[in-house]
Amino acid sequence: MLMANDLPDARDGSATQRAYRVLRKMIVTGELKPGEKLKIDGLRGRLDTGASPIREALSLLTSDNLVERIDQRGFRTAEISAQNFDEILKLRCTLEDLALRESIAKADDAWEEQLVLAHHRMARAKDGNEATFEDLHKLFHMALLANASSPILLKFCSQLYDLNIRYRFLAGRALNYQRRDVSDEHGGILAAAVARDADAASSRLLDHYKMTGAFLAGLLERNELS
Repeated sequence: MLMANDLPDARDGSATQRAYRVLRKMIVTGELKPGEKLKIDGLRGRLDTGASPIREALSLLTSDNLVERIDQRGFRTAEISAQNFDEILKLRCTLEDLALRESIAKADDAWEEQLVLAHHRMARAKDGNEATFEDLHKLFHMALLANASSPILLKFCSQLYDLNIRYRFLAGRALNYQRRDVSDEHGGILAAAVARDADAASSRLLDHYKMTGAFLAGLLERNELS
């Protein structure tokens, strides 16, 4: 599967990478709505780049399941549905359980230090800029898995993170954590991982996902996600 990071560092490749990163973020955060038609000319103005890098970036994003090709008529952002979300959540839980257990099995001091640092930076950013927090949130979750020597597995986990987090962004203010202490959940996952307790770390991580997943599934069933 071709990813943006696989592209060469040639001038056109760099432009494609930049377009890929910007478009991915616009889709994941909901700036580009589900099912929105992606017109090359319109995106050229928004991204201040040429048509070719945008077209190549959109092709890459189809591999990430964030963009759909409309026959020969162009592209649109991927639609959302309860069935799609359920599949994403199940796959994420299955693959991250596998990656986390492998990561902990190969735990060393360097991995632990990076994980603790990623958690510290995420916690420090919690009450600040939302975009910064979300970037650091992903870094923490990927740091948990980073010690697994399975690059294809980690690539899938990263893609599934983006697909899953897209639904959380679309929920917007409807998704609140008044009945949950998410910081405590993150702390519990960290503590189990640092203790090299794979069973506890996996259980806490999957519970963390499933609690958010249950709420988002309820919004989808009531058509409160757009």
